[in-house]
Amino acid sequence: MYKLTPFQLRRRFLAIAGTTAAWWGLGAGSAHAQPVPAKAEKAAEPLQQLQQLRIGYQKSAVNLVILKQQAVLEKRFPGAKITWAEFPAGPQLLEALSVGSLEFGLTGDSPPVFAQAAGKDLVYVAAEPPKPDSSAILVLGDSPIQTLADLKGRKIALQKGSSAHYLLVRAVEKAGLKWSDIQPIYLAPADARAAFERKSVDAWVIWDPFYAAIELDIKPRVLATGRALSSNNSFYLASRSFATQNGQALAVLLEELTRADTFAQTHRKEAIKLIADFSGLDAGIVSLFIQRRPASPVGPLGAETVADQQRVADAFFKLGLIPRPVRVAEIVWHADSARLAQLNPINRK
Repeated sequence: MYKLTPFQLRRRFLAIAGTTAAWWGLGAGSAHAQPVPAKAEKAAEPLQQLQQLRIGYQKSAVNLVILKQQAVLEKRFPGAKITWAEFPAGPQLLEALSVGSLEFGLTGDSPPVFAQAAGKDLVYVAAEPPKPDSSAILVLGDSPIQTLADLKGRKIALQKGSSAHYLLVRAVEKAGLKWSDIQPIYLAPADARAAFERKSVDAWVIWDPFYAAIELDIKPRVLATGRALSSNNSFYLASRSFATQNGQALAVLLEELTRADTFAQTHRKEAIKLIADFSGLDAGIVSLFIQRRPASPVGPLGAETVADQQRVADAFFKLGLIPRPVRVAEIVWHADSARLAQLNPINRK
């Protein structure tokens, strides 16, 4: 693990000492809601009291993968049993979170909307900056499909309820089509790739590193990325009970996730090796998807991020893809912004 500067050490101390669970509370249904003190653990309780932390992640979760590979959280929470569970996509991860199999995890923009609409008891606790270049709508090189409008009547593979789902919704809208004009084929990434390669579907909507892998393997044509369609935000979510009882632990998690991102930006070769060793992916694939990934420090959701996520929710409800409207702000976990700014001064989209 890399050494900390004196400033980083001081910032770490301030973050742990100043950010306590008493400052974590559920917002009052507004993107601008003020923090609400919540009944929680005693502020003086040491971090060693955390007994268990089960984390869900995907191959694309760079910051989490680095923490796992470097065993950082085992050092920060010496009294806790840290376990890690890998998932092929966000919907499966949030299902595990909602039934009590996880405390914490990372997904794209769409899975939390579907989970909230289904009444799952979870909360947004942090976000990463947008990654519009990390997802794409792909067609094979010899496909007659040349524009988004050409998707009419076509079979399109995607993971239902994933960030790819919203990207396709926006693409269909931009093309002037109706959702009923296309044939969505809901498949997990591995099955979707197989269907795409054997031409059982006409297009595939997918994210990195699956996008990078097939790009290097068979060089499909990119019909569109998230640019001008979807911000492709990434969110950290937790069970409500964990957030209520472990505000101090959440503060440490955000700090270490941002530190992991700094490592990924400043130690690129080492980061690629860590991710490749963990995932089994070729280093070239990892390098490509890391190149598309902007700096991704982790911080609380700002008003613009919440508004962007509300647009995702509204789009799915308008199309009848979720059973009821949801207000994203109702499950955004707020913290003392001044104190969290010590961890990472981002309150942005």
